[in-house]
Amino acid sequence: MDLRTQGDYGLRGFIRQIYPDLENRCGVCYGMRAEAAAAYAAENGFDSFTTTLLISPYQNHALLCEIMEKTGKQYGVAFLSRDFRPYFREGQQKAREMGLYMQKYCGCIFSEEERYLKKSEKRKNA
Repeated sequence: MDLRTQGDYGLRGFIRQIYPDLENRCGVCYGMRAEAAAAYAAENGFDSFTTTLLISPYQNHALLCEIMEKTGKQYGVAFLSRDFRPYFREGQQKAREMGLYMQKYCGCIFSEEERYLKKSEKRKNA
């Protein structure tokens, strides 16, 4: 199976969609990702699609699955839902062994800010 990726980060579109409801940014992001993946699957004859976000214990798994399933139905493709979270550490180790890039946040600029603030707070309290 070939890996399919989306080249456009989409920051401006993301910001436009979440403003002024920053608290729902994850749901908006999941929706944008679901839309792109389901559309691609439908256009290219796939009967299902999934997301790597399913392995992260830091994501809202229930909300992610709800949005992905709803979007899949709109496009006529099934969302392949599995709970990969128990394999998170194992997956990280395998990625390190393979020399794959890994970041310590989901990719959202707001998530990066939260990570930075936590790191700064730890340094302050050390």
